[in-house]
Amino acid sequence: MTTGAERNSFPEGLHNAFLFATFNALSFQIVISSPMVLYAKSLGASATVLGIIAGMMPLLVIFQIPAAQYVSRVGYKRFVYAGWGMRVMFIFGMALVPITYAFLNATSRLALLLLLLFAFNLSRGISSCAWLPWISSLVPAPVRGKYLARDAGCVNLASFVCFLLAAFCLAGEPKPWQFAVLFAFSAVMGATSLSFLKRIPDVDPPEQERASKGAVPWGEMLRYGPFRKLLRMVLGWSLAYGGLTAFTVAFLKTEAHMSEEKILLVSSVSFLGGLGSLWIAGSRLDHMGSKPVLTFSFFAWLLVLAGWGLLAGRVFPPQLWIIIALQFCVGLLAALVTMSNTRLAMAIVPVMGRNHFFAIFSVVNNLSLGLAPILWGLTIDAVGAWRVLWRGLEWNRYSIFFAAAALTMFFTMVLARRLDEPQAASMEALLRELLIESPQRVLVRLWPRE
Repeated sequence: MTTGAERNSFPEGLHNAFLFATFNALSFQIVISSPMVLYAKSLGASATVLGIIAGMMPLLVIFQIPAAQYVSRVGYKRFVYAGWGMRVMFIFGMALVPITYAFLNATSRLALLLLLLFAFNLSRGISSCAWLPWISSLVPAPVRGKYLARDAGCVNLASFVCFLLAAFCLAGEPKPWQFAVLFAFSAVMGATSLSFLKRIPDVDPPEQERASKGAVPWGEMLRYGPFRKLLRMVLGWSLAYGGLTAFTVAFLKTEAHMSEEKILLVSSVSFLGGLGSLWIAGSRLDHMGSKPVLTFSFFAWLLVLAGWGLLAGRVFPPQLWIIIALQFCVGLLAALVTMSNTRLAMAIVPVMGRNHFFAIFSVVNNLSLGLAPILWGLTIDAVGAWRVLWRGLEWNRYSIFFAAAALTMFFTMVLARRLDEPQAASMEALLRELLIESPQRVLVRLWPRE
C-alpha cells in the first residue's frame, strides 16, 4: 500500500532518469539541432532541405500509433532501450559522413546524411511511445511537475555545455574532420546514456492493457473533451514554434553574417533560458496548474516573435545583446510550454488506454512540429529575394516568417484559455505569485536580521 509520503516523493532510483536525460541531451542536441543545420548548410542545403531536417524527427513520431499496441506486451523499459540503442548506432554512421569528402561530392554526402537521419529518427519515433506511459506510471501525480522541471533543468544544462563544446570544436572555418569529431562525441554520449536508461526502475503496464486484444477506440479518444481541447492547442503551438530554431540559425548566418562559432555560442544562451524556467515552474506547476503557465507563456511569445520580426525587418540592427536576450527568452518559454503541455496530458489522460492516448498526443504534437518547418521553409524559399519597405519595416522572407508565427501563436493563446484543467489557478494568481509574492519572499530572506 502506497503511503502519503511515497506519493509526494520521487521513487527510489529515479535519479538515473535525470542522468539519462543529461547524457542524452549531450548526444541528441548535436544531431537534430544547430550543429547539424550548420553542417547541412555547409553542404549547400536549401531552406526547404533544412526544414526537412528540422521536421524529420517530429514527423516520424507518427509511427507511435501502430507501435503503441506492442508496448504493454514488450514492457516499457525494453521497448525504449531497444529503440535508443538502434539510434546510437546510426549516430556512429553519421560521424563517418564528413570524412567521405575525399570520394563523395557535397550532394552525395547530404543525401547519405538524410538517409541516416531518417533511420535515426524512425527508431526514436517508434520507441518513444513507451516513454511517457513509463514515466506517468513511475512518478506520483503530486510531484510530476517537480519531476518535469528537474528533467528540463538537466536537459538544458547539458545542452548549454554541448553547444559550448560544439562552438569550440567548430571555431574558425570548420573542416569536415571537425564535424566528424563532433558527431562521434554525440555517439559516445548516446551510448553512455543507455547505461543509465537501463538502471531506471521499470513498471509493469496495467493488466487490462496487456490482456486487451480488441480494436482501439481511436474515435472515442479523440472525442474526449479535455483531451480534444489540449490537442487543438498543441497543434497551434507546434505550427507556431516549429522551424523557429532552424530558421533563426539560417537568419543569423545569411542576414546577420555570423560565423558558425558565434551562432552556436548565441544559441547556447537559449538553454540558460531553459534553466531559468526552473524558477518560474518548479513546484508552481503542481499547485497552480498548467493552464495559467501556458497563457502567460504564449503572451510572452508574441513579444519575442515581434522582437525577431523587427530585427529581420531591419528596424533595429542585429546587435549581439538583442539577439542574446531573444535567445534566452526563446529557451525559457519553450521549456515552460513543453513542461506544461506534458504535465497537463498526464493529468487528464485516463489510466485505461494511456499508451494510446499518449501516442495520439505525441503524434499530433510532433507531426505538426515536423510539418511546420517544411511549410515555413517552402514559404521562405518562395519569397526568396523579394523585399519591400513599408513605414520603416522591411518585409522580406524572414520578417514574413516571424510575423506569420506570431499570428499563429496568438490563436494558440486563445485556445489555451479554453483548456479544461481541474483546480487550475488563474493567470492573475500566477502573475501575483511571480511579480509580488516571490520577490517579497526573497527580500525577507536577504533582509539583515538583528
